[in-house]
Amino acid sequence: MARTKSLLADGVSEEFVFDIQGQRPNLMRRLGRALVRFAQSSPIGAVALSIWLLMLFVAIFAPQLAPFDPLEADYTVIREGPTAKHILGTDQLGRDLLSRIIFGSRITLIVSITAVFIGDLIGFIWGIASGYLGQRFDLISQRVVDVLMSFPGLILALLLLVVLGAGLTTVIIAISVTRIPSATRITRAVVLSIKEASYVEAARMIGASNLRIMTRHVAPQAAAPILVVATLHLGGAIFAESALSFLGMGIPPPAPSWGNMLGGVLAAAFRPPWWLVVFPGLAITCAIMAANLFGDAFRDFLDPKLRRRID
Repeated sequence: MARTKSLLADGVSEEFVFDIQGQRPNLMRRLGRALVRFAQSSPIGAVALSIWLLMLFVAIFAPQLAPFDPLEADYTVIREGPTAKHILGTDQLGRDLLSRIIFGSRITLIVSITAVFIGDLIGFIWGIASGYLGQRFDLISQRVVDVLMSFPGLILALLLLVVLGAGLTTVIIAISVTRIPSATRITRAVVLSIKEASYVEAARMIGASNLRIMTRHVAPQAAAPILVVATLHLGGAIFAESALSFLGMGIPPPAPSWGNMLGGVLAAAFRPPWWLVVFPGLAITCAIMAANLFGDAFRDFLDPKLRRRID
């Protein structure tokens, strides 16, 4: 097997392995090698990624893993502490807390991942157009971004929910809008440095259109920073969804959401039982911490100046 090396635009030497016919190795094999290198360079990041993979597994197989129906009330065991039957106890309606946390992971993943994907994708496209086209379009775009960034993210989401109403779709839209400004600014900053590169100038000289240059030459080089931003935005999206549900403006009951589980129990009792606060709060904390730690580790892994070389 012959080995060749290609020099990437950022100066990082990446090795590609080819077989006798010159074909690249299997995608899954390359992904496995990348995961091994990531785990070696950042064990904490690997643990954070494992937590998110566990959350994904729990969300997918929630009906099989949950011991009870999360919406079924049992008034004979209202506010019962952790027992052998109800491992994490029951809430103010006698619903099993563990089952509600398991099903609540579905809403957390759906809202956070979808909102970050939509918001960062819009910000990515907007930032590329603003940074590359410049002139009046860039001036107007950045003033709009300034207006959006002048609102705290949670306040802006609340204003949108007041207009759109509570619900899963509207929560996703509201959180998506709060992700757009930062994604736009970061992408624009990257594009401003890329647009002056020699290969972009060469494409412009041979008559390539602005759309072709932005899609074929600028966007691939700006993709890595926005991927890092997206992983860091996951924690903020989880917090925003939990806070909105806690305030009664997010996912409406009786759908199990970690945020409305906290908000509902605090609204029903001035001093709620400890397990109704600790376990949903612990789930939110672990999810946000794992997202932030993975985002930091992923940034270091992609940045050749920060990541540790593994021989």
